[in-house]
Amino acid sequence: MTGEIPRSATGGDMPRAATAEEMPILDLTPLNQGGDLAPLAAELRRACETIGFFYVKNHGVPQAVVDDVFDATRRYFDLPAEERLRLKIDDRFRRGFMPQGINQHPGYAPDIKESYEFALDLPLDDPAVVAGLPLHGPNRWPPEHPWLRQAAEAYFDQTMALGKRLLRVFALSLGMPEGFFLQYMQKPMVQTRLFHYPPAPPVTDAKAFGVAPHSDYGMITLLTQDPIGGLELQKRDGEWVRAPFVPGTFVINLGDMFKVWTNDIYVSNLHRVVNRMGKERYSIPTFFNLDYDAPVHCLPTCQSPENPPKYEPIKSGDYLVSRFKAVQKFGRKVAELEAEAAAR
Repeated sequence: MTGEIPRSATGGDMPRAATAEEMPILDLTPLNQGGDLAPLAAELRRACETIGFFYVKNHGVPQAVVDDVFDATRRYFDLPAEERLRLKIDDRFRRGFMPQGINQHPGYAPDIKESYEFALDLPLDDPAVVAGLPLHGPNRWPPEHPWLRQAAEAYFDQTMALGKRLLRVFALSLGMPEGFFLQYMQKPMVQTRLFHYPPAPPVTDAKAFGVAPHSDYGMITLLTQDPIGGLELQKRDGEWVRAPFVPGTFVINLGDMFKVWTNDIYVSNLHRVVNRMGKERYSIPTFFNLDYDAPVHCLPTCQSPENPPKYEPIKSGDYLVSRFKAVQKFGRKVAELEAEAAAR
């Protein structure tokens, strides 16, 4: 037995696993222990120029925090659907439970997943919230299940800190001062999602996926996935490869904003989720973005008279909001899903 899953069971050929050269594992020990960051920055740059994905190990996030949030995620999605819908996601703050069927990428069927979403927690009297700045507001937690909030907030704090550490290396990799991106982290638009992929035929319809092929929108994504795997990414030559589960690591990938910062030196890649094992799958991405008003523009180290900026400057938050609206359907769709759950 080779362990390979036959084509008939997957709805298509199983992509091969990415090699260490294609998707390297970067050791963050120098970052966490005050070492020389130049070699690490050079490794990161190579990964960003070739595929836009890499793993990180020795990242500083305690394994107990990761284990706890996965335990809480499984426990939460075992709750009855009608109970989870009491805190259904809202259009203004984007916090709470998102039922299956809301996320839909253009040209594909709705994603076969559900999620619980939270972000930087801001009180209702925060000036940004009072001003109605999109996606700024308080998190929402089920009061009868305090274990969810406890595990999720601990994980959020750790990934927020990891993201800030990584921004230092990204800045150095682009020939900028180490703290360049950190100046735009006053009220960053950082959001974590607890994803649950129910058992389903992997690809019975070419338009139906756990998550359809897409690129992420913002700066970087920090992902932890369970041993089931399912993340697949498209290389620059068009081949799809698997990003297998590697214990003790995070998967890091670029978002679309980096093409503006770097004049297409760093470019995001298409990726998708295909649950080929027919089992429940869980993953937890943290979408790590800068302040809403952060001015995203071509860096001076990425342009020249012969290679002027290709993109107009954009405001980080305006771009993110426009992309969210393109793939999510609220209002009537949520009401329909709520009624379906209540009827069961």
